[in-house]
Amino acid sequence: MYVIDDDASVREALADLIQLTGWNARAFASAAEFLEVAPAAGPTCLVLDVGLPGLNGLDLQEMIAGERAEMPIIFITGNGDVPMTVRAMKAGAAEFLTKPFDEDVLLPAIETALQRSLAVSNEKIALQALRDRRASLSRRECEVMDLVVSGLLNKQVGGELGISEITVKAHRGRVMEKMQAKSLADLVRMSQRLGLHPA
Repeated sequence: MYVIDDDASVREALADLIQLTGWNARAFASAAEFLEVAPAAGPTCLVLDVGLPGLNGLDLQEMIAGERAEMPIIFITGNGDVPMTVRAMKAGAAEFLTKPFDEDVLLPAIETALQRSLAVSNEKIALQALRDRRASLSRRECEVMDLVVSGLLNKQVGGELGISEITVKAHRGRVMEKMQAKSLADLVRMSQRLGLHPA
């Protein structure tokens, strides 16, 4: 977990509160300090002050949106307004809290953010495993998979590829095994998750 706030007393109080709750926290006085640190592995979240010197919180959110999508951001501010809140939430902020806030508001927000982070991390791992399985297929197996999930029967796949139905069945069997698909419906879902076959 990370805390970024240029107010030393707020920064230390937040880090202490988070540590007392059992989570590890690293605190930074600026966005630049935070950006020098490599992303943590596993579920994490960022408690981020909007009004930072230099690169402000909203600009930092925009900057790291792609590379740290699994890290939800809880914004904190002493002088928030509606446009600021709307911008943060539209960009995917987990929460937007106005100082002073109660720990009974912050801690549940952190818990929810960490659960969200875990879900996104798990999905990334699962999707990468799926990509790896797809990459293990031969060129012909990829062709067979794509035609099968598009709804063609073995005989039709054979006609498209100029191979026998028996050969299609053999390729299809290897595809099911390598992709760890239990059924055709399972294979179709995998193809959709990989963005190969529209729902």
